[in-house]
Amino acid sequence: MVLYLRRLGHGDVRRADQRPTSGIGLAARGLVVQVDPGRRPASARDVECLWLTAMTESACCLHISLSGHTGEARAAADALGVPLFLLDLAGTVQPVNGPAAALHRRAQGRP
Repeated sequence: MVLYLRRLGHGDVRRADQRPTSGIGLAARGLVVQVDPGRRPASARDVECLWLTAMTESACCLHISLSGHTGEARAAADALGVPLFLLDLAGTVQPVNGPAAALHRRAQGRP
């Protein structure tokens, strides 16, 4: 995950000072990331709480889940512009929504 964030241009990735309600929090200059390894899909509340945390830090955010995201979470993320990613068991990151696809293309070196 850290390698992927570095490909996005965030070389200073570290564990976040504020811990999320579930999962692992990562941060870099101008970025807050929540990695949710739970067995349930991430909810709209998970996405909204992450977005609020990022807003208090004047940062962008992205959410990564091992179990996916509910339809409500995807709708909230699209409304807020939060990139959502799915992390498979092999550690491969897959974009779930439009903002995530744009970041993924950037990580791949494509416009």
